[in-house]
Amino acid sequence: MLLTLDPAAPEPLFEQLAAQLRAAIAAGELSAGDRLAPARDVAASLDINLHTVLRAYQELRDEGLVELRRGRGATVAARLDDDALRAAITTLVAESRRLGLDPRTTTALVKEALR
Repeated sequence: MLLTLDPAAPEPLFEQLAAQLRAAIAAGELSAGDRLAPARDVAASLDINLHTVLRAYQELRDEGLVELRRGRGATVAARLDDDALRAAITTLVAESRRLGLDPRTTTALVKEALR
């Protein structure tokens, strides 16, 4: 999965990263039990601070999307509850608006992804 961040965007880098990972989970690109890349590797590949990645992972943990285990890294949570799904949908809608997509286009993209 390709992760890209925009330092010029108004959203902090950790929020951008968390939003991309949320979207990947919601789209099924990341499934329950999948391991996320080690935070050090993500930080190095994106040329950002390790703590930025850790903050994004912690935010996803707090939303119930990711489980963090010392020494084992981060994995996609086995059970996604309604609150986590609502958070992912909210992020999707916010990102769609930020990109200037109209609601019909966003809905069409979601329907296409569900097929």
